[in-house]
Amino acid sequence: MPEPTLPEPPEPEPTEPGSALRLVPQLLCGSVEDLRSGTRPVLVLGPSLGTSVAVLWEGALEHLQQSFTVIGWDLPGHGAAAPYTAPFEIADLADAVEELLAQLTKTHGMPEDLPVYAAGVSIAGTVSLTLALRPQTRFTRLVALCTAAKIGDPQMWSERAELVAQAGTPTMVEGSAQRWFAPGFMARQPAVVTGLLRSLQHTDRHSYAQACRALGRYDLTAELAGVVRPLLVISGAQDPVCPPSAVQDLAAAPHTRTAVLDGVAHQAPAEAPEATARLLKEFLND
Repeated sequence: MPEPTLPEPPEPEPTEPGSALRLVPQLLCGSVEDLRSGTRPVLVLGPSLGTSVAVLWEGALEHLQQSFTVIGWDLPGHGAAAPYTAPFEIADLADAVEELLAQLTKTHGMPEDLPVYAAGVSIAGTVSLTLALRPQTRFTRLVALCTAAKIGDPQMWSERAELVAQAGTPTMVEGSAQRWFAPGFMARQPAVVTGLLRSLQHTDRHSYAQACRALGRYDLTAELAGVVRPLLVISGAQDPVCPPSAVQDLAAAPHTRTAVLDGVAHQAPAEAPEATARLLKEFLND
């Protein structure tokens, strides 16, 4: 019988000064046998800041499971991931995603020619953009959702990091509810909203603060001519954080397509799971 889940990882140890950032894979759709046999392409999914990958992508998985073996990862201190309170950069997250894939290949014997894709929302979207600049990456196609080559400004991220480090992530719940969802969504889908906001409330405050600081230092605007992998950038028409106008520079980058989802703000897989999955399948299976 196929193994339904990846083996349980060891209990996370406290972060040691100078230790590398590591991500733990979660098998969201498919089985370990699917990884070994290469039954379907592998799709690696990442979350937005303050959310759990399993909660954010839950509604989309039923529309992806026939096409891909789906692996998820959580940001440090988010969802199932252990806290990581040392400073890190978005490039470090991209390195950790590549290492996660290398370990899956080594541990489970994934065929070297098996197509592997990545998709991420918001901060995980910045990881997709970073990977799209790497000629040697194993990821052959990438999707970045509700993100941009630069998000906000360093002062805003610094102030948020300090607030959360001092007062905790519950201070972000009200503002995030306003930014994350298009008008009317909270009334239509209260269970989805509650799940995502609960993830935020239980996120480790110091890990969240370090992610904010990483976003404050993140800026790929001068590097977009170097995109070397096919890239799809999906925006929410009503996203106040990364509106469609924020990706005009990306639209002009090599190998890049853009799409806009109507009635969607900053959490596309949760707000429009079927439409999001359709865009991913159309692009990744092209």
